[in-house]
Amino acid sequence: MKKSTKLVILAALTAFSVFAAGCGGDKKEDKKADANAPIKIGVTAGPHAEIMDNVVKLAAKENLKVQAVEFSDFVTPNVALNDKQLFANSMQHKPYLDATLAKNPNFKLVNCFNTVTFPMAIYSQKIKKLEDIKEGMTVAIPNDPSNGGRALLVLADKGIIEVKNKNDIKTTVADITGNAKKLKIKELDAAAIPKALGDVDFAVINANYAMVAKLDPAKDAISVERGDNPYVCIFVTTEANAKDPRIAQLKKIYQSAENKKFIQEHFKGSILAGF
Repeated sequence: MKKSTKLVILAALTAFSVFAAGCGGDKKEDKKADANAPIKIGVTAGPHAEIMDNVVKLAAKENLKVQAVEFSDFVTPNVALNDKQLFANSMQHKPYLDATLAKNPNFKLVNCFNTVTFPMAIYSQKIKKLEDIKEGMTVAIPNDPSNGGRALLVLADKGIIEVKNKNDIKTTVADITGNAKKLKIKELDAAAIPKALGDVDFAVINANYAMVAKLDPAKDAISVERGDNPYVCIFVTTEANAKDPRIAQLKKIYQSAENKKFIQEHFKGSILAGF
C-alpha cells in the first residue's frame, strides 16, 4: 500500500491522537480539521488492504476521503474501532465478529454489509494430497475461536476428523469425536501459521494470510473449503456510525461493478466477491 493511504502502526495513530488533543487552539479550527480529515478504515495486511486501496481510489472520485489503516492481526482492528480510533473496519467475517462481541459485551460494533469470501484451505510442504495423511501427523489450525472452529469444520468436512456437529461454527478441539489417524492439533496465531508450515505436516490457513505468504488457494492448496459456508467477510462499524451517510456511500463503492471487477481480475478467483 502507498504510505499516503495507510498507517501501519496503531501506536503511531494513538500518539497522533494524544498529540492533537493536547495542542489546544481555536475550537472552530479543530472542527474544520475534523471535517476535512479522511475517514479511517481498519484492514489486515494482504487482500483486505489491497481491496481497500482500490476503494480509496474509487472513493476519491466521489470526493470521499478514505484512509486505510493496516494491522497485522485480527484483534486490534476491533479494539481500535470500539475506541473510536477508526470509522470502520473491513477484515473479518460475521462469526468472528459475533465471537468478539460475546467476549467483549461492552463493544458496540455492528455489521454493515458483505464484502468478500476468502476460502480457507489446507496446505502442506510434506504431502501432496489428503490421502497422504498418516497416523500421528501434526496439523496446525488458528487459535482464535472463530477461525479455529472454521478450520476444524474444514477438516471434518474432508473426512480427516469427526466432530459433534459439522454445522456448528462454535466447534472447538473439545468437540472432536473422532480422530482415527491420531493427529496432533497444534493451535497457533492465524497470521503465524504460514511461517510455521515447515514445522508441521499440514495446516489449515486463512486465505488472506496464505496469500501474503505467496500461497495460492487455487494452485497450492491440497484441499479447499466448500464455497457454501457462512464465513463471508463483512464491513463493520460502531452503532454510533451505523446511520452515517458515508456508510451507505462506502457500501455503494465497495459493492460497485468497478470494485467487483478489480477483485475478480486481481485475485483470479482465489478470492470472491461476497455481494
